[in-house]
Amino acid sequence: MDSAFFITAFATMFVVIDPPGLVPLFIALTQGMDAPRRRAMAGRACLIAAALLLLFGVAGEAILTFIGISMPAFRIAGGILLFLTALDMLFERRTQRREGQHPDPDHDPSVFPLATPLIAGPGAIATMILLIGQGGGDWAATGAVIALMGAMMLVTYAFLLAAPPLERMLGRTGTIVITRLLGMLLAALSVQFVIDGVRGTGLI
Repeated sequence: MDSAFFITAFATMFVVIDPPGLVPLFIALTQGMDAPRRRAMAGRACLIAAALLLLFGVAGEAILTFIGISMPAFRIAGGILLFLTALDMLFERRTQRREGQHPDPDHDPSVFPLATPLIAGPGAIATMILLIGQGGGDWAATGAVIALMGAMMLVTYAFLLAAPPLERMLGRTGTIVITRLLGMLLAALSVQFVIDGVRGTGLI
């Protein structure tokens, strides 16, 4: 596994999880809370999301093998799923859907919707399975991907902690621009996953 793979892996996780896009939602979900409670919510959400991604990243391929799905087939399906996510980001449907979620005020938002599906959503889960699958079962590569995921959770936590000043600095327009730029990058990465999957089938 070369450095290009790790850069691509981190970039994929970043655009799928989209920490800048989580900032306005985190502000809305924790409105009226004091700073310590906000930090606790952010930390809990990132820990739960990391546990979910670790579980699916490590056991996901075994589950796929058990039900008879090959990794090339999952790469193609995962690439298509990520491409649909990219379309949502490009056309702002993802932002609108996130902003339309209004949980019960008495409900702890750190589990739902923050940890899942906003941080550890279908796209992030598929990405973890795909990236670990690309390691070919090598434990060093698997450990590296897990470490990258942990680093991504720290980045996400940092964005959530810095949500108030970031929201003021970026504004809604800035957040939309960043989300659309990340959507373009994710579209290209998702096409690469499909190409790799087709190659894995031996068709090309």
